[in-house]
Amino acid sequence: MQQRSPATWTLTDGNAGNVRQAEALARALGLDARAWALEARAPWAWWAPRRFPGDAAAFGPEFQRAMAEPPQLAIGCGRRAALATRLLGARGVRTVQILAPRTAPRHWDLVVAPEHDGLDGANVIRTLGSLNPVDDAWLAAARREFAALGEFPGPRTALLLGGHSRHSNFDSALLGQAAARIGAAVAREGGSVLATASRRTPATARTHLRERFLGIPGVVWTGIEPGPNPYPGLLAWADRIVCTADSVNMLSEACATEVPVFVAGTEGLHGRPRRFLDSLLGSGRVRLLDDALADWPVTPLRETARVAAEVRARLEF
Repeated sequence: MQQRSPATWTLTDGNAGNVRQAEALARALGLDARAWALEARAPWAWWAPRRFPGDAAAFGPEFQRAMAEPPQLAIGCGRRAALATRLLGARGVRTVQILAPRTAPRHWDLVVAPEHDGLDGANVIRTLGSLNPVDDAWLAAARREFAALGEFPGPRTALLLGGHSRHSNFDSALLGQAAARIGAAVAREGGSVLATASRRTPATARTHLRERFLGIPGVVWTGIEPGPNPYPGLLAWADRIVCTADSVNMLSEACATEVPVFVAGTEGLHGRPRRFLDSLLGSGRVRLLDDALADWPVTPLRETARVAAEVRARLEF
């Protein structure tokens, strides 16, 4: 007997940031989803989400066959996935597209877009940051999985490093300044450092990261160490977080915790990430990295549950 298609699909280009957002929304809706990482063929890879004759074959034969038994709900994230959700919408599937799709939002049932994308419409749900899975349950699970991090002395300062992007530059001076301020705080207060690099962190910065915190209690993860990336544990066990400004996703996840967030590397930041950072600074959720690293009461930025509730109400799921 042929297996019935899952009721929900998540559709992305496989980019980790897009996958994380689509899966986070499906999780918040309480739905099990089939995850598609789609590779578009030319010319659709260039022009998505615009439609052209023959676009049912845009993502290859497997996806084309699967559309014969479509799901009830499709959640897409990213420009190329937006073509896939359009194709499914034409087959009667309810569609939610995350991030501004670079064309009119009327092609989807709902579009979830951050405020810094500047998209408006009756079917647009606007968010301050990006969707992510970070909530109390996620943090509790991360503390259990990475329980060893809780044995390091407090205050535990997490350092989250990004890298080069279209909207900012990452250089060794940035890491040096951040490390110097964190090191001075540890020397003054005691505590430990929990640091991690991302996929975009330059190799030289990874090397410097290991060297800068030698002799300081804590953990440094650069991708060559054994075991999984402790990033979830860093968010869960941190007493404060220092995060580079280049990644909206990483900064959104840091702000979903219940601890102060300091931002480094704001010089030269421009475009949509700059507008996002300015919103966070204006709301008081983050502060620019300084020498004091002083504590202050914060309210977690958690948009995913709110968006999920609105999706349920509007689509009657």
